[in-house]
Formats: sequence, structure tokens, C-alpha cells
Amino acid sequence: MTPSPFPILIIAVPLITAFLVIPLGWLKRSLCYPLMILSLSLSTLSALVILIHLLSDGTLHYRLGGWPPPWGIEYVIDHLNAFVALIVSVISLLIGISSKEMVQKDFPEKTVFFYSLFLLQVTGLLGIVVTGDLFNLYVFLEIASIAGYALIAIGEDGAPFASFNYMIYGTIGACFYLLGVGYLYIATGSLNMTDLTQLLPSLTSSKVVLLAFAFFVVGIAIKMALFPLHVWLPDAYTYAPSVVSSLVAPLTTKVGAYVLIRILLHLFPHSFFIETIPAALLLRWVAGIAVIFGCILALAQTDLKRMLGYVLIAEIGYIGLGIGLGNRNGLIGAILHILNDGLMMACLFLIVGAITFKGWPRKMNLLTGIHRKMPLTMATLVISGLSVIGIPPTCGFFSKWYLVLGAIDSKQWLSVAILLASSLFNAILFFRVIEKAYFEPARDEHESEDRSIEMDGVPFTILIPLFILTAGILSVGLLSGKIISGIIQHAIPAGF
Repeated sequence: MTPSPFPILIIAVPLITAFLVIPLGWLKRSLCYPLMILSLSLSTLSALVILIHLLSDGTLHYRLGGWPPPWGIEYVIDHLNAFVALIVSVISLLIGISSKEMVQKDFPEKTVFFYSLFLLQVTGLLGIVVTGDLFNLYVFLEIASIAGYALIAIGEDGAPFASFNYMIYGTIGACFYLLGVGYLYIATGSLNMTDLTQLLPSLTSSKVVLLAFAFFVVGIAIKMALFPLHVWLPDAYTYAPSVVSSLVAPLTTKVGAYVLIRILLHLFPHSFFIETIPAALLLRWVAGIAVIFGCILALAQTDLKRMLGYVLIAEIGYIGLGIGLGNRNGLIGAILHILNDGLMMACLFLIVGAITFKGWPRKMNLLTGIHRKMPLTMATLVISGLSVIGIPPTCGFFSKWYLVLGAIDSKQWLSVAILLASSLFNAILFFRVIEKAYFEPARDEHESEDRSIEMDGVPFTILIPLFILTAGILSVGLLSGKIISGIIQHAIPAGF
């Protein structure tokens, strides 16, 4: 056990700050934003130190209250969750920086409560990632969910109903997960993940364990919006405030994907998921349908933000497909895509936020001529769109490349066809937007609207995170080999 305090600091700092923001806001509201940024910066620093410590010294353990597991709660950080924790911390910090102007414009009277909920959302997501206890994971899952419901509800017309719909599905998903925890506790008498990895291999024939596994998979699938349990996502992410969509879209579903990998391939023996029951086959089919379904529905949208919601459903399908392939290359592609899609979705949803901040509508047919007013923002859209399509050297190409390799290794030619077809669909989607923005002349009625839009673009608090995310999309692509060899290879369960 390491005495390092960082596994607890990464959670404690934003959690405590979330409660400090409210009384501070009563005294001086202008201090809430810098306090939030300081808190998120400390969490990001903690995540970075954890990863560096992990690479040099191995897995980190932190026992809450000094109680030894399995009686006490333990935070366990290995290569997989250190990787995901850094993703969550960095993206949360960038979106937090970008929030200042958008929050002031959209709901200035709610800024204090927004920052508190924002920090609670980040706390929940980070807690899900670092905990080594199944019930503690449920607690953090609910913290993140409740904060997410509230953040979405403060959006535009339709947001309260979308949030309510999300709450219904989220509650069902949480109940399924909690039932899985209960059944597993009945069968093993333990909730500690490390302990369970030792106990479960001898219990895979138990019907109680099988039922727990089924509840886990369905509950997590709802939380990560895996087809056909995705129906809450398009409305929730469309009607939410843009800054909220920029936070929850890249992170909530990816943390759900992390939990799915942790449960299916680390907690349970991976042979159970692949050979004992046909779960891998089922997941592969469902994920393949999700990719095609998401792409086709995205083509039918006229609202740019709603289109991105359906693109996200397809992106979740990529991760599910990589897990379902049940081989090393497929899982490498799935884990790498958690990073890549986090960067891409954060960038794209933040671009929509920048567009609407400057007064442009989200209807794609009204974006004609926007590149003349917002050239830098549109340049980031082109790069992030090329990454979603899978054009090298952007990061999206490399995770898809490993997914294709995994499908070839498994001789799943239909999966190969789905992956290639999805790139074609994405090309149609984003070149349609690029064509409107760059190549079609502005309509007369929109030219009159243009005069009220300043030429200086969006504030630097939005532009700088956009540039960093875009640079990340390019640099992660170029550094994919080092990321895989240094981190992801060690996150693959033994035997793959």
C-alpha cells in the first residue's frame, strides 16, 4: 500500500470545493469561477502525478480510514483507470475554463449553483474511475447522475422534459447495477473488486453470478447509452446548455464504457464473457447495429447539435464493438477510442457552443458563410470532423485502425464492413457541414443577421480550450504508438 495522498485528493478537492462555492458565491460571486478552475487544476495535477507514479512504481492503493479491504473501501489505481482519470480531469478542466462567458450569457443568475453542480459532476465521474469497491462505485454513479440531471434541466425549452426522461432511464440503469451488486454480494460476501477477481473464477457456473452479470451489463449499457438503450441521449444532449453538453457528452458515456470494461474483463474472468456465455457475440452485434443506426439517424438531422448526439451513439458503438471482438487489438482500439472520442466530442460540442454564443443558429442550412465570421472555430471543426471520419494523422484514425485489425483477427468480416461503412457515413455528415460553411454563398436573409455578429470571434476562454483540444486530436494521433505501448498495453487483462 502506497502512502500517496493523490488517489483521495483527486476526488476530495472538487467535492469539497463544490460545497465551498455556494457560501463563497453569497459573499462574492466573481470568485466562484477562479475557485472552480483552481480545484479542477489540482485534480488534473493529481491525475498526472498518479499516472507518473503508476508508470514508475506500479498499482496504487489507498485505504479510506485505514481499514483494510475487503471490510474497508479501497481506491485502487492501475493503468486503465489512471488513463481514464487523466482524460476526465483534463477535459473537465478545459470545459471548465470555457464555461465562464457561456454561463454568464445563458443563465447569469445561476452561476454559483452551476459551478457547484459542475464540480459535483466531475467528482462523481472521477470517483467512479478510481474506486475499487462496487458499492462505492454506485454512490459516485448517483452523484454524477443527479448532478447531470440538474445541469441538463437548466437548458433551453424542452430541457426539463429531456432531463426527466434521462432521470427515468438513469434510475432504471442504477437500479439494475445495484441489483447486480446485491446478487454478487450474496454469492461472494465481498464488494471489493480485487477480492472479487479471486473469488469469481470458481463461481462462474452459479446462476446467482450469471444474474448479477446480466444486471451489470444492462445497467451499464443504459448509463453509457449503448443501442438500443440510448433513447435518453439525443434529447438530453441537444437541449442541455452547450457548456453542459461539452462536459457530459465526452465524459459520461466514456466513464460508462470504462465501467463496462472493468466489469466484463477485469472483475469477471474474460473467458466467462467470451466463452462461457455468448455475451461477447451479443455485444458485438448490438454495437455493430449501434454504429450503423447512429450514422443513419445523424444523416437525417438538420440541427448540428442533435446530429452530434447521434454521432456519439455510433462512437459508443465503436467502443462496444472493440470489447465484443474479444481480442487484444479490438480491446486496444476500444480503450484508445475512449481517449480519442473524448477529445473529439468535447471539441465538437464546444464548437457548437461557440457558434451559438456568437448568435448563429444550429440549423445546418443556416451556417452558410460562417467561415468568414469564425475562421478559427471552423478550422477546429474541420480537424475534429476529419478525426471522426478517421483521416490520418488525426487520432480517430488510429483507434479505428486497431478496431479493424481486431475484426480481421477474429475474422469478423461484417464488423470490418461496418467500420468502413461508418467512415463513409461520417464523411458525408461532416463534408455536408463543411460544404455549407465554406462553399455555399450566404443567404440574403442570413446576411442581415451577420451584421450583428462581431468579427472578433469568440472569447479567448472558449478559443484556447478549442485550440488545446484540436492540438490534442492531432498530437494523440501522432503519439498513439507511445500511448499504446506505455499505458494501454498494460491495461489489457492477462490472457488477451
